[in-house]
Amino acid sequence: MLKGIPSIISPNLLKILMEMGHGDEIVLADGNFPSASLCERVVRYDGNGIAEILEAILQLFPLDSYTSYPIKLMQVVPGDDVETPIWDEYRRMVRKNTSLDGGFEELERFAFYERAKNAYAIIATGEQALYANIILKKGVVTIS
Repeated sequence: MLKGIPSIISPNLLKILMEMGHGDEIVLADGNFPSASLCERVVRYDGNGIAEILEAILQLFPLDSYTSYPIKLMQVVPGDDVETPIWDEYRRMVRKNTSLDGGFEELERFAFYERAKNAYAIIATGEQALYANIILKKGVVTIS
C-alpha cells in the first residue's frame, strides 16, 4: 500500500496511469461496452461503478489543457429514450477535482468505439447505467 493513493486504484491501474503520456487516452467503460474486442490493455473492475473510479483517477491524473474537450462521452443514440443522470455526477467530480468547468464532448456511438480502439487502455467496470462510457485524455504534470 501507498499513502495518498485512493484504495480503489489497483496496482495494475496505477501502473497504466503512470505509463500513459501526454495525449494518451483511457476509457472507463460500462458493463455493456465491448472492452476486450476493442483494446489489448483491459483492466477489470467488474464490481465497481465508473463514478467511484473516475473520482479516484481525477485525484491523480491531469487532464489535457491543450484541447477543448479532454473528456468525451458516448452520445445517446437518437431514438433511445434514456436519461443520463450519471453525466451530472461526472460533471460534479470534474469541477471538484480539476480546474475544468465540466464541459464534455459527445461522440456518436460508433465514433466512440473507433476512438476507444486507439486508447492506451480500457477500464472495464460493472457500471449498469446506460451511456456511462467516458474517455479521458491525459495532460501534462506540472511542478509548482
